Amino acid sequence: MKKLIAIFTTAVILFSFTACGGDKTPEATTNTPTSSPSSAAEDETTEANEKFDYDAINDNMSSTDGKYEIAFVTDVGQLKDKSFNQGTWEGIKRYAYENDKSYKYYQPAGGDSATDEDRYDAMKAAADAGAKVVVCAGFLQGTALARAAEEMKDTKFIFIDGWVLKDKEGNPLKNVASVDYNEEQSGYLAGYAAVMEGYNKLGFSGGGGGTNAACCRFGYGYVQGAQDAAEEKDITVDMNFSWEYGSSFGASAELQTMINGWYSKGTQVVFVCGGAMCQSVFAAASANEGAVIGVDIDQSDESDTVITSATKGIRESVEYVLEKVYSDSWEDIGGIQTTLGAKDDAVSLPTETWKMENFTVKDYEALFEEMKNGEIEVDRDYEKGLKNENFPNVNLNII
Repeated sequence: MKKLIAIFTTAVILFSFTACGGDKTPEATTNTPTSSPSSAAEDETTEANEKFDYDAINDNMSSTDGKYEIAFVTDVGQLKDKSFNQGTWEGIKRYAYENDKSYKYYQPAGGDSATDEDRYDAMKAAADAGAKVVVCAGFLQGTALARAAEEMKDTKFIFIDGWVLKDKEGNPLKNVASVDYNEEQSGYLAGYAAVMEGYNKLGFSGGGGGTNAACCRFGYGYVQGAQDAAEEKDITVDMNFSWEYGSSFGASAELQTMINGWYSKGTQVVFVCGGAMCQSVFAAASANEGAVIGVDIDQSDESDTVITSATKGIRESVEYVLEKVYSDSWEDIGGIQTTLGAKDDAVSLPTETWKMENFTVKDYEALFEEMKNGEIEVDRDYEKGLKNENFPNVNLNII
């Protein structure tokens, strides 16, 4: 673990990566790691992450003193959602396990209908149970987290997919570390790869009802990637783009029916972005011999229909921030925004498991290097960008 953190500190090494969160434009300083490690160190860390068995660590440990030092307050959906919650939890478990720390997760009352009061109660329960640091996943945590952080100044909070939170006087809360990602870059890679692979009828199904910033960035990047690849190939592609039935990030019969309809009418591949929603899309794809692009973490093990996944480094970034807590380096991240992207190897398509045949790993690596070096710039402003619909090579059908 120490070796992993040392590498992460220099470049934030992130490989296989959950659902979406994050909102607001931060006004405080952005923390952006810039150095790159040697390829040998990177390969060694990647191999270690691939072999690590997260399920071997008990989700429900028993603390001898009844206190739990590291706490996780979940987002909507299940702890093991094969996406955002799970990626965050696995990062916590691994760090706690390898550093001999007690840990516990808290799911706010109300499930998918949890209120800000429910979330606050979960955070307070964690602090009352001895948590020195509370990790909160998802943009829905913002209001409750701001209240909790202002009241519980001796507790450190990590806001995954979050923004800089402020006290009542408008000052950044120094006991909150906010981490978000360039999801638009990961979405771009997925859209570009899909079109270069030969798909010309695409779909996007997003969670949060169009209000979740991270999901919005994934989707907007996907359109941009498809546009650039289609322009390069001098073709026009079709894309269904929908937030229907994704507000709760859950699987549903309605969502499965809609995606079934897409596949039956010619859609070849669907990028699903939103926690357990993927289960409905996997089922629809299986019934229609369709393809799926997963999100957040490598979802290839979840369905044979997954051809690749647009990932971000949630597990590793959680470990990175936790190390800041315990190495007395909190001032590096507390009260500011840390945004991670291609420059940090924090977004990717996992080439070890993908099922691309025409778009090669070599092609992908060249594309990623251009993005990493800033030669490819992906617009982040999804609200303005999607409204303009300036995609001459994409017939975009927004549902």
